[in-house]
Amino acid sequence: MGKENCSTVTEFVLLGLKDALDLRVFLPLLFLLIYGVTFLANLGMIALIQVSSRLHTPMYFFLSHLSFVDFCCSTTIVPKMLYNILNEEKAISFLGCIMQFYLFCTCVVTEVFLLTVMAYDRFLAICNPLLYMVSMSPKVRVVLVSGCYLCATVCSLTHLCLALEIPSYSSNVINHFFCDLPPLLSLACSDVTMNELLLYIVTTFGEVITTVIILTSYLFIVITILRMRSAEGRRKAFSTCASHLTAIVVFHGTIFFTYCRPGSGNSVDTDKVASVFYTIVIPMLNPLIYSLRNKDVKEALRKVVGFKILS
Repeated sequence: MGKENCSTVTEFVLLGLKDALDLRVFLPLLFLLIYGVTFLANLGMIALIQVSSRLHTPMYFFLSHLSFVDFCCSTTIVPKMLYNILNEEKAISFLGCIMQFYLFCTCVVTEVFLLTVMAYDRFLAICNPLLYMVSMSPKVRVVLVSGCYLCATVCSLTHLCLALEIPSYSSNVINHFFCDLPPLLSLACSDVTMNELLLYIVTTFGEVITTVIILTSYLFIVITILRMRSAEGRRKAFSTCASHLTAIVVFHGTIFFTYCRPGSGNSVDTDKVASVFYTIVIPMLNPLIYSLRNKDVKEALRKVVGFKILS
């Protein structure tokens, strides 16, 4: 790209889902419905865990933070996306774009580590039940969750600082529905090889390490479950872990597909579809997966509400 076409920018234009203009009425209603469910389900899950004494356990402590992160991730993306769909003006300030990316990246990385911590928590609960409450003491829980937020913050700030060093852009039009890093880097006039390499290495390394920890935890869990003599014990253990595994497969699958492919920014339309899943759909699904498949949550909800709405 010639230098004469490069300039500093004060705002970006988000094209959004431009190939779905014929769904301009349907999409806002669909995304508004999804966001409404996400808003109520995640905040409802947090409130239920707080007021129900039977849910004051390590697993639900981590789940409450997962719900908080999902709520923040969805709120960072969806309201602005809905505004852009409904209005011709699709601009976002440079600062607004940078902040949206930072908050989104922090939420996603935090969720990656939280799901890993939750897998380790299930490993301790099933493989070492007698020492579980000692191993997962309140202090340990706080340290683990704090570590998730800290690692996410450091990772996001690293990418943010490198992005802020980009002096000029060939265009201010971002072919995406939010300010993600790959489409932003594709507009840079300067050499962003370091940015792209760091994004690929950090994402791939993080995904591989967390996936190995999760798979190792569940390998020991499966071995322990198969050794159980009680069929009821095996059923309960598998049921407890099924919801967590569902959330892991869906979330890590879309993240790995989007960011762990060299040159992933070239498949813009495909990346947009994947992005819809991990920024909009998954934050809605997580609380539903954990509540609809979890007997403790359903019982706590019945007790709080006062009648069996889930019978």
